Amino acid sequence: MVGIMTLISRVLGLVRDVVIAGYFGASGSADAFFVAFKIPNFLRRLFAEGAFSQAFVPVLSEYRTQRDLAAVQELVHRVSGALGSVLILITLIAVLGAPVLAALFAPGFYMQDSEKFALASDMLRITFPYLLLISLTAFCGAILNSYGRFAVPAFTPVLLNLCLIGSAVLLSPLLETPIMALAWGVLMAGTVQLLFQLPFLARMKLMPIPKSGFKDEGVRRILKLMLPALFGVSVAQINLLLDTVLASFLQTGSVSWLYYSDRLSELPLGVFGIAIATVILPSLSRNHAGKDPERFARTLDWAMRMVLLIGLPAALALAVLAEPLIATLFHYGEMTDFDVQMAALSLRAYAFGLLAFMLIKVLAPGYFSRQDTKTPVRIAVKAMLANMVFNLILIWPLAHAGLALATSLSAFMNAGWLLHGLIREGVFRWQPGWGMTLVRLSASAGAMVAVLLAIQSQLGDWLQAGLWVRVQWMALLVVAGGGSYVLMQLLLGLRPRHLRG
Repeated sequence: MVGIMTLISRVLGLVRDVVIAGYFGASGSADAFFVAFKIPNFLRRLFAEGAFSQAFVPVLSEYRTQRDLAAVQELVHRVSGALGSVLILITLIAVLGAPVLAALFAPGFYMQDSEKFALASDMLRITFPYLLLISLTAFCGAILNSYGRFAVPAFTPVLLNLCLIGSAVLLSPLLETPIMALAWGVLMAGTVQLLFQLPFLARMKLMPIPKSGFKDEGVRRILKLMLPALFGVSVAQINLLLDTVLASFLQTGSVSWLYYSDRLSELPLGVFGIAIATVILPSLSRNHAGKDPERFARTLDWAMRMVLLIGLPAALALAVLAEPLIATLFHYGEMTDFDVQMAALSLRAYAFGLLAFMLIKVLAPGYFSRQDTKTPVRIAVKAMLANMVFNLILIWPLAHAGLALATSLSAFMNAGWLLHGLIREGVFRWQPGWGMTLVRLSASAGAMVAVLLAIQSQLGDWLQAGLWVRVQWMALLVVAGGGSYVLMQLLLGLRPRHLRG
């Protein structure tokens, strides 16, 4: 269910990015918007989907398992009050100091392009309150997820995409600076997303009523778990922001190329990686609270198999079809041939690390569900330092693609260390059947790549082809590639029982 709802959201997200690319391309104004949107979006992943959810869900699951409804309600009220007050303060400071934030996250704009810097600062004042609204939305979503109501939080991002599409199409022609419509769309989306979830909480008798909560025992435990996790769980986002900082010094368009390619790699990551992680965190937390280590280990093993089953073909397909995908989705309006070629380079670099990004999403809950936030932090620090080194080494020969490749390399180190720690602590244990799983994966992925390359070699120039020709070619490749992968898996013995956790 989470995967289906997230798929709808991600497909609409691609439509949104197609619209943005058509209206604004990879221009200086687009670069400025992506910076103004990335800053609150990055902090949202720290305060909301990242550290907060990872700290809040295990404590909420424990309250739900061991205490009555009144205690759960009180925890929800106290947490909403504490979280809301912190976010309001941060939002006020950020809106007042928007130029400082813009200079911090995009120093290249500040030093080299005063017009782009001023535009980014102005838009940041409008987009930053999104952090407050979407963090409260994620808080509501974490409650719903803990009670098995996965569909509503998974569907909520659809509203962001609809707001941005509507703003680009309907509002931008009315404004003196058209790109500002996207900033207003972000603010509108945060409001709509929060209001959408509240009625569902009211039905469960868990509507948040903010109360002062910093002295509450449950809130203190969440804060204790959350503070180190602020850094640890979102290392990939920190790495992406570092990419933006360095890309702001590169040629105009670099920030946009990284954005468009990252969006494509985010599609399988969001639909499957984050969906699996969202589902297993409450389950792992209950297994840990109920002292059931065998089921805990089986759940982690199942999550890893699902990531490999989906992530490997997705990564290979993104790498093989990088330019055709970028051309089919974004090569319209202001998006040039050169933009397509440059975005394809960074997409291949991100595709290389897709498996690692997905594994991090499902391995980190193995720590957070046991209320261990210190170990992932230590691992994240090492991975981020490695990313910085890789950035400095690779940016010179590979420019923006080097930044993407550095992120992928550090993600593999992060995932490897997480898995090693779980094995060493005896929390993760390999379940039977891995040998045949790897054989099926290798043979099926090989067959898919061979089919994709064979068909692609018979097609024409993607940059010169019209819209419907590209769509037909891409549909052929998707059906043939996906079909060959699934068929080979079935021939080698994959059955529905292998997909059940």
